[in-house]
Amino acid sequence: MNTRAITRFFITLGLVASLGELTAQQLNFTVTINSERARTQDRDIFDNMKTAFEQFLNGRSWTDDEFRPEERIKGNLLITINDMPQVGVFVATVQIQTVRPVYGSNYESLMFNFADRNWTFEYQESQPMEFNRYSYLNNVTSLLAFYAYVALGLDYDSFAPRGGNPYFEIASNIVANAQQSPRPGWNQSQSDRRNRYWLSNDLFTSQVMVPIRDAYYLYHRKGMDMLVSNPNEAFKNILEAIKKVGEANQVQPNSILTISFMDAKSDEISKVLKSAPLEIRQQAVEVLLRVDPNNARRYNDILKG
Repeated sequence: MNTRAITRFFITLGLVASLGELTAQQLNFTVTINSERARTQDRDIFDNMKTAFEQFLNGRSWTDDEFRPEERIKGNLLITINDMPQVGVFVATVQIQTVRPVYGSNYESLMFNFADRNWTFEYQESQPMEFNRYSYLNNVTSLLAFYAYVALGLDYDSFAPRGGNPYFEIASNIVANAQQSPRPGWNQSQSDRRNRYWLSNDLFTSQVMVPIRDAYYLYHRKGMDMLVSNPNEAFKNILEAIKKVGEANQVQPNSILTISFMDAKSDEISKVLKSAPLEIRQQAVEVLLRVDPNNARRYNDILKG
C-alpha cells in the first residue's frame, strides 16, 4: 500500500466506523443521462447506456491499490445528449465531478469540475464495453477511461506530492492512442483549448503547470485536512496553494487546468478563508482576483470575514 493509499485509509477511518472488506474497485461514479434532445422513440437505450457506463467505471480495477468500499472515489458524470444524427450515433457534452473526504469531518471537498463539450460516439444496446490502455478501440471507453484515470490522478495528487503521475501517464497514453480517431477532443487544437488533449497536457506534460499539481496536495492534505487540528497552519498552506495557482497562471494565463481548479474550488475557498487571519485573507484575495476575476464579488466578500 503506497503513501496515498495509507493516508486515505486513515482519513476514511476518521469518517466511518465500519471498515468493510478490501475491494479491487476504486471508483464510485453515478452516471446521469439527459436525453431530452435525442430524436428517438427508443428511450430504453439510455437506461442501458447508464447501466453500462456505470458498470464500466465502477466494476473494474484501475490500479493495483485496493480500496475499502467507503474509500472509493465518488464522482458524477452528467451526459447531455445534444443530437442523434443517425441511429446509434450521439453528440454529447459531459460534466465530470469528483469529491474527496476531508479529515476530521463529514465534509466532502469538490476536487474536479470539468465540462467536456465535444463528445461524439457510437453506442448500441448491450454493446460490449471493451478497453485496452495500449490501443484505441472506440470513443466510448476511451473517454470514460480517460476521466477515470484523471480522477485517480487528482485524488492521488491530493494525498501525496505529485502522487498521480502513474495515472496521468496512462491518461496521456489514451489521448495519444485516440488521435488516430477522427473524433474531436483528442487533438492539439488551438481553437478548442478546453479539450482532453490540453487537460492531459497540463496534468502530465507541461512543466509550467506543475505548481498547480503541487497546489492540489497543499490545499487538501496540508490545508483542508488540517483545518480542525491546526487551523493556522492550514490557512497558511491554503494560501500557498493559491499562490502556486497564481504562479502558473502568470506564465500561462487561463490554462485549462487553472480554470478547472478554480471551477472546483472558488466557492469553497470563499467560504473557508472567511475564518482565516486578515493578512492571509488579503494576500489570498489579491491573487484570486488576478487568477479568477469573474468571481471578484465572491472573493471580495472574503475580506469582510
